[in-house]
Amino acid sequence: MHGNDRKLARLFHPHTGKAVVAPLDHGVSEGMLSGLEELTSLLEMVSRFPVQGIMLNKGALRAYLHEIPVDIAAVLQLSGGTRHCQPPYARSLMCSTAEALRLGADMVAVQVNIANEFEDRMLADLGAIVDEAHGFGTPVLALIAPKGERVVNEMDPSLINHCIRLGAELGADVTGVPYSGDARSFGRAVAASSSRVLVTGGPSRADFKSFAAMVEAAMGAGAAGACIGRNVFQHPNPTEAMRRIVEIVHGKEVLELAEETLRAVEEAQAAAEAAAEAAADAAGE
Repeated sequence: MHGNDRKLARLFHPHTGKAVVAPLDHGVSEGMLSGLEELTSLLEMVSRFPVQGIMLNKGALRAYLHEIPVDIAAVLQLSGGTRHCQPPYARSLMCSTAEALRLGADMVAVQVNIANEFEDRMLADLGAIVDEAHGFGTPVLALIAPKGERVVNEMDPSLINHCIRLGAELGADVTGVPYSGDARSFGRAVAASSSRVLVTGGPSRADFKSFAAMVEAAMGAGAAGACIGRNVFQHPNPTEAMRRIVEIVHGKEVLELAEETLRAVEEAQAAAEAAAEAAADAAGE
C-alpha cells in the first residue's frame, strides 16, 4: 500500500467503508458565520462522533491541529474566495500542498465551481494540485459544484453527473458534489467513477428533516459518505444534527458503539482523576 492509499484508507470507516467529513472552512467565504464563531467547542463536539475528517483553512489548522484527534484526518482546504467577490463563485488557491503537509494535514481539498467564466482556471488549479499532492503521497478531495450566471438549476442531474465525472477524470481521490435528487442518474455516475463520491450539504436549510432525507437518499443512490458543515453547526442543536448525519452514513449500530466507547473512556478518566485527587489529599494530611 502506497502512502497515498494508506492516508486515503483512513478517511473511510473500517467497518462501514463510508466517510463523514465536517467542513469548518467557511470563515474565508462567509466571515463571522453564525455557529462557527467558537472553533474549540465545535471541534470538541464533532470529535465525539465517529467522524473521519475535519476540513479547515490553513490558519485554523495551524491554530487548532492539536484539538483534532489523531484518528480523524485533518483536511486542509487549499481554495478560497469571499462572498464579496464579483463574481462570488470565483475560487483561487490560497495554500500549497507542501505548506499543508508542513502544517500537519493528512489530505488536501480544492474547490471547483463549473459552468462560469472562471471554470478553466479552477480546473487547472485542481489538475495541478492533484499532480503536486500525489507527488507527496497525499490524497485530494475535489469539491465540485455548478455555480454561475449561466446555471439555471444548480441541481440539474446532468450538471451534477458532470461534476462527479470531472473529479474522476482529473484524478481526485474523493469528489464531493451536491445531490441532484435523481437517484438513478446519480447512481450511474457514482458507479462509473473511479473517485469515491461524497454528498455535500450546501447552505443551511430551515427544514433539517428534509435535509437529512436528502442525505439518506444520496447514500441510497451510492454515495460513499457526506461532507456536511453549515447544516450541522448552524442547526439549533448541532450535536443532535451531527448525530443524525453520522447515523445516516454509518448506521445506528456504529453510532451507538462509538457513544458507548466514549462514555466508558470518560468514566475511566473521571475515576482516575478522582483517585489522583484522593491520593493527593491523603498525602497532604
